[in-house]
Amino acid sequence: IDLTGDDKEDLQRAIALSLEESSRTFQETGITDEEVLEASIAENKGSLTSTHMEVWSDPPNPHDRKRQENCPVGLKNVGNTCWFSAVIQSLFHLLEFQRLVLQYSPPANTQDLLCNQKEPRNLPFMQELRCLFSLMVGSKRRYVDPSRAVEILKGAFKSTDSQQQDVSEFSHKLLDWLEDAFQMKPKNPMVELFYGHFVAVGVLEGKKFENTETFGQYPLQVNGYKDLHESLEAAMIEGDIESLHSEKPGVSGQEHWFAELPPVLTFELSRFQFNQVLGRPEKIHNKLEFPAVLYLDRYLNRNRDITRVKRREMRRLKEHLLLLQQRLESMTDQGSPNSTEGPLSAPFPQQRVPVHKPLTQSRVLPNPLGQPAPRFITEEELRVLEGCLQRWRSEVEKDTRELQGYISRIHTTMELMYSDTTLMQVPYRLHAVLVHEGQASAGHYWAYIFSPQLQHWLKFNDVSVTKSTWEELVRDSFGGYRNASAYCLMYVDDKKPFLVQEKFDKETGQMLSGLDKLPADLKEYVKEDNRLFEKELREWDMLQAHRAAVEKLASAMAGTSTESEAAQPDGQEPSPPESGVLPPYDENVKYGQLTVCPPTPSTPQAIKLEYGRLLWLAQQDTSPENDPRLLYVMVYLIKNQAPKTILERTLLTQFADRDLSFNEQCKNIMKVAQEKLHSIRPEEVNIEEYETWHRDYHNFRETTVFLMIGLELFQKESYVEALMYLIYSYQYNKKLLSRGPYRGHDKELIAHYRRECLLRLNEHAAALFQSGEEPELSDGMTIMNELVVPCLPLLLANEEQAEERDMAAVEDIRNRWCSYLGQEMEPKLQETLTDFLPKLLDCSVETRSFRDPPRLPSLSTLELRERFSRVLTSLRQTSAKER
Repeated sequence: IDLTGDDKEDLQRAIALSLEESSRTFQETGITDEEVLEASIAENKGSLTSTHMEVWSDPPNPHDRKRQENCPVGLKNVGNTCWFSAVIQSLFHLLEFQRLVLQYSPPANTQDLLCNQKEPRNLPFMQELRCLFSLMVGSKRRYVDPSRAVEILKGAFKSTDSQQQDVSEFSHKLLDWLEDAFQMKPKNPMVELFYGHFVAVGVLEGKKFENTETFGQYPLQVNGYKDLHESLEAAMIEGDIESLHSEKPGVSGQEHWFAELPPVLTFELSRFQFNQVLGRPEKIHNKLEFPAVLYLDRYLNRNRDITRVKRREMRRLKEHLLLLQQRLESMTDQGSPNSTEGPLSAPFPQQRVPVHKPLTQSRVLPNPLGQPAPRFITEEELRVLEGCLQRWRSEVEKDTRELQGYISRIHTTMELMYSDTTLMQVPYRLHAVLVHEGQASAGHYWAYIFSPQLQHWLKFNDVSVTKSTWEELVRDSFGGYRNASAYCLMYVDDKKPFLVQEKFDKETGQMLSGLDKLPADLKEYVKEDNRLFEKELREWDMLQAHRAAVEKLASAMAGTSTESEAAQPDGQEPSPPESGVLPPYDENVKYGQLTVCPPTPSTPQAIKLEYGRLLWLAQQDTSPENDPRLLYVMVYLIKNQAPKTILERTLLTQFADRDLSFNEQCKNIMKVAQEKLHSIRPEEVNIEEYETWHRDYHNFRETTVFLMIGLELFQKESYVEALMYLIYSYQYNKKLLSRGPYRGHDKELIAHYRRECLLRLNEHAAALFQSGEEPELSDGMTIMNELVVPCLPLLLANEEQAEERDMAAVEDIRNRWCSYLGQEMEPKLQETLTDFLPKLLDCSVETRSFRDPPRLPSLSTLELRERFSRVLTSLRQTSAKER
């Protein structure tokens, strides 16, 4: 249709065809053009914002994070990690794979494993994967945090943290690591599970060959194919198939035939291509259908003869079909009302031509430029012509129906070509579909996984796990609608149900589930995590009950206060109640601000009651585990003798907090506190001094976090990471204590663990040196040169004030290395020792610069207090046992 001119008929035809196409699309998919347009607009908007980091924030109410019964556990998105969640969930719900990971234990001789491994991060990754899987099995949380495993994996990629990882690359890397981790077993279970073999049969330069090759994830093209079978058929043939039966020189081609299929067969769908013109990758949105059950008999080596026969028959049918479709299109075109040729169009004008009557009208000369036509047509001639046209039309319509019938029968024959029972003996059932929505440069990933236990599909979208349907899966996975489509299909051998089914206890005959199927170490790990979560739930419930009780009491006392005020003489304040109900701790507001409305009739009385309670807390002699300064900024200020004006402003600020407006009584008290704050004149409170005190408290909290994380890492024997936290906590704490004894933590406590960390690192480095092998030798020297030696001046700074134990530790470290002098050792070790000892024995106390301090996480007041208390208690118990 030419729309460049002014022909209105062409324009009308274009509109009609567009409406017809829209109607046909709606009938096939149930999707209107408006929905497609909205989806396109939404996707364009999404592509503009999808480059931002995706991070899931935990709801403050732990009940919103509680797992529902029989619902699988989700995975938290810790920063563009939906790619990780989609792949890991698909593998986790392969129960045979899940069992392999949970039961994994490194060989007794770990040194041999490390020597044979291609990737040294395998072992720590497998340990973190076991922990993650155990939480996904038995956690009481709705979703769990995969950060530790993700961080190890991210180190293997070149891209930055803010970029979406290439899922194909990640999948290959993951399988490589898993295969590497199990390599010491006689039969590698990862190879047995995910790898198969195919036979390559073909001709190369006229010479026939036949080879057997191994394959894992099988790549398939999307462009140009309507379904999975078409794409797989094309992938199994390279070059001209007819050349396989030719011995002519220069001819090449080959076929692939599956000799041994893996229990888990994964297809990678190539949905990304590079646009050479635009110089950027693009996503292929074409539709590609795939079945819930895939029969693979036609691709097996043992069926190659019968498949070749059927392929030849299929090619013949396709060629015949093409000819029939061309003929049908030709007849349809000729039958078009606007066609100017063909059996259905007459060589005359379509309107009736009037009969010329020479006696009653003048003769009209024909238009010399018009279409040739008879000058005289009689009524009889017209009747004959109309009869011929009707007959021709009927004949063409009959021929068209016959052609359509032939085409339909050919389609049916092609569809049933491989429906013989002999070619339906190897069924593979769809286990998981990994979906990508967006463009090549950005997007979101999720997975559909079939649950044999629940007998329906589940959608795993980061923390969200919801029930789904095959219809929803088709809509999101086939492609062609919106920008969502499958990029990976995972099929499992339908004749091996153990792949996706739970095992049974041999003694009881009961199906193993939950914590029962975990090894002893992981069972305790999950139980401990569940205990912490249950404690969080209890504390939340107590806090809510406390708030409700206080609100009720405040409302009751508000009425009492009104009556009391009415009875008081003018100008006299009502007397305060005998006791107040105040919160035992803060959770929502940092630095220990109030979290409930005080049940007092006036703000001044509330401040007095609260100040009395906090003063009492500040006067108590508490252990470091129960330090009230971590809960209340006021306790910190009181113990450090802050001016009265600073204390009063701090308390007023807490009472003026908008978060305390639970009811009208609380709102009134809040408003009074806000008015008092606004009424304070600048000369009454030094704002700079006020901000300095609160900045000091902020520094105290940061020092606490450094110390807490350092002690947690020390407890886990991660001495390299722990050292930096302990070094910075000591330095910051030293600065705090220089301004007052209650501004920091116990100096001896931090010094003890800093010293222990250095001594243990020194012993580890010495053991690596003694091995004399690479890379152990280099690793040992790195620990000494980059960690231990730079820290020694910190222990010796101001030797007059240095602790005797610190000085003794430095001497122990030096003596350990000096003991190697005079011993027989290889020249390489002797040379290394000669270069290293002068650095170690350097008596200079000049402090070397360290790298920037580690980034600290954001912690609530309650979380900081709980973790700090827990690690100190645990370390004291461990120390007592050792003594």
